[in-house]
Amino acid sequence: MCRHPRRGEAGREVSADSSGAAPSLKGAEVGRRIGVGLMYGLWKPRVLGAWRMPASGPAILAVNHSHNIDGPMVMGVSPRPTHFLIKKEAFIGPLDPFLTAIGQLKVDRSVADRGAITQALDVLKAGGVLGIFP
Repeated sequence: MCRHPRRGEAGREVSADSSGAAPSLKGAEVGRRIGVGLMYGLWKPRVLGAWRMPASGPAILAVNHSHNIDGPMVMGVSPRPTHFLIKKEAFIGPLDPFLTAIGQLKVDRSVADRGAITQALDVLKAGGVLGIFP
């Protein structure tokens, strides 16, 4: 019997639900502190509307993406540790263990990545902040 790859609604392949370990909140806090050092050490950012971020509970930051510095910038100016969905192509060389250690989520954009979706939902269920660049 020939099995066909499972397809999602849009006809794209769906990855197996290979959700690994939950992303580290402590790692995300370390990433936030690195971002704070970068942002306030190199630039003097002015953040408008930071008071809109809830002090606790789940939140999603949907941010416009125009440069590679956007992720660290948002991590540095966000009042809470943030877990970003990041394309798997960015997890190369020494960046792979680093991004994983600071609680970032790897996404395979060529398929409907169930593992990444599960991890993102776990972040929100734990009351964390999920960052996306739509």
